[in-house]
Amino acid sequence: MFGMRVRVALAEKGIEYERREDNLANKSQFLLEMNPIHKKVPVLIHNKKPICESLIIVQYIEEVWKDKSPLLPSDPYQRAQARFWGDFIDKKVYESGTKIWTTKGEELEKAKKDFIESLKLLEGELGDEPYFGGEEFGYLDVALITFYSWFHAYETIGDFSIEQHCPKLMEWVKRCMERESVSKSLGDPHKICDFVLMLRKKYGIDQ
Repeated sequence: MFGMRVRVALAEKGIEYERREDNLANKSQFLLEMNPIHKKVPVLIHNKKPICESLIIVQYIEEVWKDKSPLLPSDPYQRAQARFWGDFIDKKVYESGTKIWTTKGEELEKAKKDFIESLKLLEGELGDEPYFGGEEFGYLDVALITFYSWFHAYETIGDFSIEQHCPKLMEWVKRCMERESVSKSLGDPHKICDFVLMLRKKYGIDQ
């Protein structure tokens, strides 16, 4: 979901780029040189300089190409709020989502509860607006929508329905998916689910 964020942001800005994939099970020397601290993707290389961490990359894209389809609001407080919730997504939503597919039993049930609570808080922040930024698709939409590609995996493993708990959020998902920048950037939820189920068996979570 993190690499997808960068693709969505670049597509929203209409920026052409060269995409290079890496095998995270056997990381290339190039990736290790470009991101020696975290040794992870995504990495944006602009003017021969690497920028790491997906939300920082999205902010960089916004600052460099600020005249094209602004992603962050102009008001400093609103910008800070958008960054706050972006950080919340990376800490709470990602953490509980990861626990859903890496645990079972009571741990899995707790992870589901935490995950749904996190989404409900975000649904409250969305309110009755079409997007988190109001009428315009923006930073926080970019930060969260890429998790949708993992929703099917979470629901399959946890045996629950996100739409049942967060109907307004799923309406927001449908609006976002109507955007070409999103629909062409996100991974196939069914392929991701199959991959995650394979990992659960590989790691001995599911026998």
